[in-house]
Amino acid sequence: MKNKILNVALFLSSFFSFGAEFYVAPNGNDANAGTIASPVETIKRAQVLASSGDTVYIRGGIYVMRENQIAQYSSIWAYVTKLDKSGITYMAYPNETPVFDYKNIKPANYRITAFYINGSNIRIKGIEVTGVQVTITTHTQSECFEIQGSNNILEQINMYDNMAIGVYILRGSNNLILNCDAYRNWDSVSEGGVGGNVDGFGCHAPIGHKNNIFRGCRAWYNSDDGYDLISSGEPVLLDNCWAFYNGYSFNTATNVVTSHGDGNGFKAGGYGSTTVDKLPNPVPRNTIQFCLAVGNKQSGFYSNHHLNGSNWYNNSAYRNKRNYNMLNRKAANTTDYLTDVPGWSHVMSNNLGYAATTAELTDIDKAACTLTNNYFDLPLTINNSDFISLDETLLTAPRQSDGSLPKNNFFRLQSSSDIIDAGANIGFPFKGNAPDLGCFEFDSSLGLNEFKVNQGIFNYPNPFSTETNVVFYSDPTTKIAISLYSLSGMKVVEIPAKTYSKGENTIALKRDGLASGNYILVIRDDDFQRNSKLITIQ
Repeated sequence: MKNKILNVALFLSSFFSFGAEFYVAPNGNDANAGTIASPVETIKRAQVLASSGDTVYIRGGIYVMRENQIAQYSSIWAYVTKLDKSGITYMAYPNETPVFDYKNIKPANYRITAFYINGSNIRIKGIEVTGVQVTITTHTQSECFEIQGSNNILEQINMYDNMAIGVYILRGSNNLILNCDAYRNWDSVSEGGVGGNVDGFGCHAPIGHKNNIFRGCRAWYNSDDGYDLISSGEPVLLDNCWAFYNGYSFNTATNVVTSHGDGNGFKAGGYGSTTVDKLPNPVPRNTIQFCLAVGNKQSGFYSNHHLNGSNWYNNSAYRNKRNYNMLNRKAANTTDYLTDVPGWSHVMSNNLGYAATTAELTDIDKAACTLTNNYFDLPLTINNSDFISLDETLLTAPRQSDGSLPKNNFFRLQSSSDIIDAGANIGFPFKGNAPDLGCFEFDSSLGLNEFKVNQGIFNYPNPFSTETNVVFYSDPTTKIAISLYSLSGMKVVEIPAKTYSKGENTIALKRDGLASGNYILVIRDDDFQRNSKLITIQ
């Protein structure tokens, strides 16, 4: 039952029109019309049929991809599915799981890209990608998704048991990678199987390609790094992401774990041996906030010889070799650009670490950084009793029904912990007298006092241009605040907290001038349970 409707001005441009719908199914035929009763077989064909504003629904089942479906060979690359028509949404049919299996695509001497996205305003949601191969035995790589367009969204996508990188952003601005998982990816073919080029997620876009964001993602058992921002020419945001057990492969048949590549959880910059004349000016500051790193082979959080500081807010690190490694290079000039020095110009606030196997914090010049209320400088004694649970099996628990990260007891603070309220107010919401350290704010109920997240949060229509209705569920004892953020993290609308009626509530968001694009609607209750929903404005 809908109990309340609240009208809020949003400032939209352009007009709304309903798009057409097309359907893809494993038993489809590309000679078909693409209707629900007569689906096509391939996304490639659905793209030909669809236009900007249309939605392609992908029915559940296994799509065993074939080499004759490769869309384009270009130099050393084989692009299997090439998405170059902008403005189309591709999403799993409700309550079904499409799985794209690339194990049979092995063109000799080509780098394989499962999905090559050089269009813009494309959204892909709810699919799985597995079996992407490598055929070159020298230095090389393959990718599940390569992005070279702008304003694209990958949401609730699983990429597993590939020889390929999960998501690889090379060009484009305002791309959002939301609630995606990349795991058990290892290249066993090239360079003797060292696996040194298989990250979970990476952004390496040049100068001018801005505002790329990874939010709510998990990366584990990727043979190189979880997240890699080397050679990025603009700042990248890593927000509320998890990285664990990277630098290893995991054999599901034998349960054997094998060491391979670098093995950092979050590798936040660096330019390798790039010459000074090709470095970005200024060198960007990346932001890593509310992220969790556990059991990575090398560093949980790593500056990676970066030529500037980065922003590190409210992160948590546990049982990495080094929980925080802030190593920089000295300066972006011809004399010093390859000289490693302790990290400088980092801004670190409210970070938490525990039980590093070698060192909690390394390679930092504290006097040259801005450090506020981090665990390594506070008079805290941290031990197992500070946490409700250190059971690492909880890291791979199923996601919540809206796709957000699982909410459970792992690394959550006990009510008796002096880590609670030990942080500094740096502008993020918090509960109590001050923020807690780490990525999880203390939750007295853990659960499960939230507004019926198992019933979901949704909006319709989406995308929209004139008005959309946002539907959520409320407990009458809970106050709920509603905010709208741009993808760069700027709050553009805030509705003060209030108590809504029990059950289903609807908010009507209306037009009035914000630029077209993608926004995150955040709904938060008074215990700081959070739900987020992507809204697209056309």
